Amino acid sequence: MTEFFNDWGITALVFLPLVGALLMMLVPAKDEELHKTIALGTTVITGVLGGFMLWDFWGMGKANWSTLQYVQDRTWIDVINARYFVGIDGISAPLIALTLLVVPLVLIYSWNHIPNPGNAKMFLILILVLHTGMLGSFVAQDLVLFFVFFEVVLLPMYFMIGVWGGEQRLYAAIKFFLFTLFGSALMLVSFLALYWVTGGTTFSIPGLADQVAAGDIALGTQVAIFGGMFLGFGIKVPMFPFHTWLPDAHTQAPTQGSVILAAVLLKLGTYGFVRIAIPILPEAAVEWAPWIGLLAVIGIIYGALGCLAQTDMKRLIAFSSVAHMGYVMLGIATLTPFGINAAIFGMVAHGLITGMLFFIAGSVKDRFHTLEIKRLGGLLVQAPKMGWILGFCTMASLGLPGLAGFWGEFPAILAAYSPAEGISTTLFRVYMVIAALGTVLAAGYLLWLLQRTAFGTPSEEFADDPEIVDMHASEWIAWLPLLVLIVFFGFLPGIIFDLTDGTVVDRLGSLVAEGSP
Repeated sequence: MTEFFNDWGITALVFLPLVGALLMMLVPAKDEELHKTIALGTTVITGVLGGFMLWDFWGMGKANWSTLQYVQDRTWIDVINARYFVGIDGISAPLIALTLLVVPLVLIYSWNHIPNPGNAKMFLILILVLHTGMLGSFVAQDLVLFFVFFEVVLLPMYFMIGVWGGEQRLYAAIKFFLFTLFGSALMLVSFLALYWVTGGTTFSIPGLADQVAAGDIALGTQVAIFGGMFLGFGIKVPMFPFHTWLPDAHTQAPTQGSVILAAVLLKLGTYGFVRIAIPILPEAAVEWAPWIGLLAVIGIIYGALGCLAQTDMKRLIAFSSVAHMGYVMLGIATLTPFGINAAIFGMVAHGLITGMLFFIAGSVKDRFHTLEIKRLGGLLVQAPKMGWILGFCTMASLGLPGLAGFWGEFPAILAAYSPAEGISTTLFRVYMVIAALGTVLAAGYLLWLLQRTAFGTPSEEFADDPEIVDMHASEWIAWLPLLVLIVFFGFLPGIIFDLTDGTVVDRLGSLVAEGSP
């Protein structure tokens, strides 16, 4: 089976959604049911192919997970030495699996939730293009190829927000586009600078890491190049103070856009640090680590305080993403295997949990036609199943032991106790204390949200509203896998930690060999 996947597997996996999008262009827009069938069928086929590939990858055993598998390395743009170089290892596998899971569930949810204006054809095509861009970013091993896939996701999300979003959709869409494009420009400049200072021979990520390690590149040059990558990836995460586009984008985006943005797109930034910036420029990473850690803990506290100030349910969840991604960045900033493994687990946990919270917010909006917290209440009375699911997801998000959110936060905090050699231990222990305080604030804003929306009696405005019903079949089908995985990884976190650990150590080399608690 491995030989079968080696021949064409990753290429098929990445571009199958694009084939489905091209097929949908041939179908008239009025055949809405056919478009839904093609889109869902394409992502299911992609998921099945990816599932078999990841199962085969798992069967190779821990000794092989740190080695790139299913590699395809072919000529692409000779004039700049850019190649079509793709592969899967233990770092990319969990995020590929998350993408393959989330997109079909979004399409299942969309079956009865196509937003207005109801152009299902274009809406679903944009989701499929996003699917290709996200998968391509996680398998790319060439900087130019990574940049192309990284940019592919920009336009579909811009149109999803700008066409199908809320009242302030144009402002949010333009803000999202400009912030991301600015970060991408800085990232591209850094890639080009890295290419030239290493001799202008390759854009291969492993090749550049080897050349930097073997070369004599001034530390100041490395720090400057890392700074450009830091801004590019940091805006995408988004880290404080580059986060301001996120609450607007989430608040105005349709439910499907918010779920994909939270579950997968934000991970492109943190993945860029783990896959590109730190392995290629480890010495510069040490210099930047205190600043990354500082912005991470500011984001944790700022995001939590921002949640406490919100009056809109969706905007509150968006600010919670700023806080939760702060824990991911704190783990990365430690530059230890323990911290970076915790960060990768945190990416997956955040995708499952916050994706679920945005699903719930979308369904609440469909029934109540508002997300203003003070107008909501009594969800456990009018839609008890949805109310209990909201309670479950808030507990997961605040880091309750036994659920996936706990393993995304606690190990990252613990890793800050002993960062990698060359990084101030005292400083990171201060960060650890601040991050721990953030968990208390998280409990505050999440329990406050649950109390205001689910408990009590329904407000007079909605007390006798016939539109307020409990769960639909499409919601059960779309949500149940996420709920099961939140519990599954809460009790068996070692599945992801085992998958990522060897690759983290192998990719980051001696930099992360010390300092793990």
